[in-house]
Amino acid sequence: MTSVPVQYRIEGTGAESIAANVEGAISQGALPPGATLPSIREVAAQLGVNANTVAAAYRILRDRGAVETGGRRGTRVRDRPATTPRSSLGLGVPAGARDLSTGNPDPSLLPITTAALPIRSGAPVLYGEPAMSPELVEHARAALAADGVPADHLAVTSGALDGIERALIAHLRPGDRVAVEDPGWANLLDLIAAHGYSVEPVRVDDDGPLLLDMARALRRGVRAVVVTGRAHNPTGAALSPDRAGALRSLLASRSEDVLVVEDDHCAGIAGAPLHTLAGATRRWAFVRSVAKAYGPDLRLAVLAGDRRTVERVHGRLRLGPGWVSRILQDLAVGLWSDEAATRLVGKAEQRYTSNRERLRAALAKRAVTAHGRSGLNVWVPVPDEAVAITRLLNAGWAAAPGTRFRIGTPPGIRITVAALADDEIEPLADAVAQAVQATGRRSV
Repeated sequence: MTSVPVQYRIEGTGAESIAANVEGAISQGALPPGATLPSIREVAAQLGVNANTVAAAYRILRDRGAVETGGRRGTRVRDRPATTPRSSLGLGVPAGARDLSTGNPDPSLLPITTAALPIRSGAPVLYGEPAMSPELVEHARAALAADGVPADHLAVTSGALDGIERALIAHLRPGDRVAVEDPGWANLLDLIAAHGYSVEPVRVDDDGPLLLDMARALRRGVRAVVVTGRAHNPTGAALSPDRAGALRSLLASRSEDVLVVEDDHCAGIAGAPLHTLAGATRRWAFVRSVAKAYGPDLRLAVLAGDRRTVERVHGRLRLGPGWVSRILQDLAVGLWSDEAATRLVGKAEQRYTSNRERLRAALAKRAVTAHGRSGLNVWVPVPDEAVAITRLLNAGWAAAPGTRFRIGTPPGIRITVAALADDEIEPLADAVAQAVQATGRRSV
């Protein structure tokens, strides 16, 4: 994220009022993503308050996920502040440009838009009844067991991020360290910031998290590890059998005090087999959502885990929404059981795999390295993200800048391949090559 100089004048007399003023400015756009806030000393002198008051205000903003501190770079507004619906995700894609920045599946390959599914019939579900549909439990246990995931204890959450969040808060407190992939899922990074956890980055190659980085994170005292087993967002990495085995052994040595959360958000369309870490530690959670394969509006994920973690997830659900709608659960089971839906999901997986492989091959012919073993995206390392994104936009293509996903790793761009047509691969590869090599350096 690039620091943005601003002229906004912060107001307030106490820590809460100063923090509220900054939040309001972020919400209204007066403090955009990347804006650098004045130093604590500057604000204290301007407002005539104690420096400790301003420091407390900035701490409140950090704890709420509105700002981040970058050492000598100062305090800056986060790329996607957790305290406001405003987001820097919009790239301002010009009319007529092909938008490949979204990370979305191809709508034409989503069964939720084509399947004729009945709404629940019979007696309505009332308060006090089981939170999970018996049919969903039966189907989920069989599917997870087939993939090597222990499924004795299950919960249902409102999507992958909701499941990950509930697993983390079941065991963590603000300030705890969490190992995350770098680059990694932008929403997860935002969530961790909003809860006040400390990020410990773990680099990723095509086979998943690097073993040496994970070992370092464990030595630094992380309380939790979040891993994407396949269809990694944004790089498309997928755990290989050897990497998964080595990680399981490493994590098992710390099984008493580390929670392992595994995100399987692309089951059915990942284009790679699952090599799970589930059960390697005493505390664990495996989250499988249906959004990418069946429709993002179907806000449902199955969470498997150890008894204590799942019980705590159920407990927090009971104190909040109570349960995930049994109507949604029935819809999910209906989709999983529908032959036409299954065929369409299989077609989607083949299409996404073909698009990834053909785009990577086309880029390789142009001396551009790209990653994408699984999932919906291809990751292209670039010398300069701003230059690459701008040149692509000028050529009629929109990709996602890597700064949304990176912590300390080199620049890159994410290209969503899901809806690419056959005749778009070569022109896109030409545009990417010209954008990446524009500075005179090749992608590495």
